[in-house]
This record gives sequence, C-alpha cells and structure tokens, in this order.
Amino acid sequence: MLPGSIQITGEALSCAEVKDICDSLKENSVRLLSVRGCQLSDRDFGRVCRGVAESHSLAQLNLNLGVVSTIGRTKHLADALKANRSIQALFLHGSPLLDAGLVTLNGALSTHPSLVSLDLGDCMLGDEAIRIICGMLPPDGAKSGLKELTLSANPAISSQGWARLAIAVAHSSQLRVLNLDYNPLGDHIAGMLAVSVASSRTLEVLDLEGTGLTNQSAQIFLDMVENYPTSLRVLVLAENDISPELQQQISDLLSEGEEEEDKDGEARGSSVTPREKPNWVPHSNASSSQMVLMTSGLGESFLAETEM
Repeated sequence: MLPGSIQITGEALSCAEVKDICDSLKENSVRLLSVRGCQLSDRDFGRVCRGVAESHSLAQLNLNLGVVSTIGRTKHLADALKANRSIQALFLHGSPLLDAGLVTLNGALSTHPSLVSLDLGDCMLGDEAIRIICGMLPPDGAKSGLKELTLSANPAISSQGWARLAIAVAHSSQLRVLNLDYNPLGDHIAGMLAVSVASSRTLEVLDLEGTGLTNQSAQIFLDMVENYPTSLRVLVLAENDISPELQQQISDLLSEGEEEEDKDGEARGSSVTPREKPNWVPHSNASSSQMVLMTSGLGESFLAETEM
C-alpha cells in the first residue's frame, strides 16, 4: 500500500476496518481513499462520510462500483462534500445515481473549491443530469470548473442532452479530458462533438470508444485536425465501424501536432508527456499513470495511485 493511501476493493468491511478508515481521515493522514466495490452498512457508510467531511488531506475519493447505492447514501455523500475542501478527484463509476442522485449532489459538487476530476460513468444518468454537469463547465474562467469528466455508459442521455453538453464543452475554459466511451452517440452527435473540439481551447483528450461511429464521423474529425488548429492530442475511436486507414490518418496528424506542442512544452517546463493511446478506458484495469501525467494538471500525479 502506498504511503497516505487506503485502497480496498470488493471486500465486506468490518466495523473495525471502518473505524480505522475514519480515524485515519480525521488524523489527516490519508490522501487517497478507495473502497471500490466494497460492502458496508448504511451506518458505516455514514461514518466514513463524516470522516471525509473532517479530512483536510484527502485529495481523491474512489467509491466506484456501487458503493453509493441508495439516495440515503447520496445525501450522506453530499453533506460530506459540502464540508470537505480538499478533494480534487471523485470517482462514482457504476453507482445507480439516476438524475435524482445528481440533483442531490449538485449543490456540493458545483460549489466545491478543489474538485477538478469527476467520474460519473455508468451512473444511469439522463438529460437533467447533463444540465447540472454543464454548470460545472463554466465559460471563460468565470469560476473554477472540471478539468476531467467521465460520462461513459450512460445510454439514457438523449440527443438533446448530448447537444447541450457539446455546447458547454465548446465554451469551457478548463476542460482537458472528456470520456464518453460506450454511449450510443452515432455519427450525428459525433459531428456536434467535432465542432466542440474545434472550438475548444483546452480539450486534449476525447474518448469515443464504442460509441456507434462510422467513417462518416471519422472523416469529419480528419478534416478538422487536418485543416484547423486544435488543442486535441488524443482521440480514441476503437470499437467503432471506422476503417483502420482513417484511424491511422487521424492519429498521425494528432501525433504531428503533439510533437510540436511537446517542443513548446519543454521550453515552458511543461509536465505533459506523449503517449500513443490513453490507458484509462473506465472498464479497463490498466494503470492510469500516463493519463495523469498528460491530463491532470494538478501539480502531483495522485490519480496514478489507485485503480479505476
């Protein structure tokens, strides 16, 4: 176990283990807490949330895979986030939040002073949730907002919802990573996203793996990266009906731009490092260390310390 981290996966947590977690949180000795897929009673979940509320050291909280399983737990988490000021990354992937859950969390998430990375993949979200999320992508630096957003596998979001998100992404002053893999987007929505990417001054990574795309949308992305300046450095198009040739052309063009930016980054002392393909598809157990170096912008690669 890494110093300053508690990582437990898929276990039934005992009262003693929960007490140890809470004590560590209150002692400000934990920077990363991951209890992904763990089973614990509602009472113990409330105890952990109270520890989160009191912690000044916690930077990453991973509650993936159904830990936040009821609206009652969602309320406990919302209360904890309102009091906490240190969390920078929150992972709720695979939690049955629904729109109602995100409404409950909205006040805490939208006003949190440090939160820059949010994973809401496979949370059964719809258009109301998208409306809330767009509020976390403020334009022109009006207020702090998300730099990394994961919305993988939320098929209930409609075309109107995705259009709303595309507009917010186009005008966001801070978003660097957008993960939309395994949503039934299709070519029409992908075309909207291409316009967003062309307009964005910050977006570097767009994951569209398994989103029902064809050569039609890939050609739009190719025209964009070939003819217009863009901040985009990684575009994931795997598991779509897109020819390998088109994917390679897009990859080559992005790599050319990346090499030029890396030279500029070295001159500025940037910590961004190149890579061929991001390792952070939410359904993968791959290490995310490269993703962190490329996208976090947080000064320290704490996201590398835990599995998704």
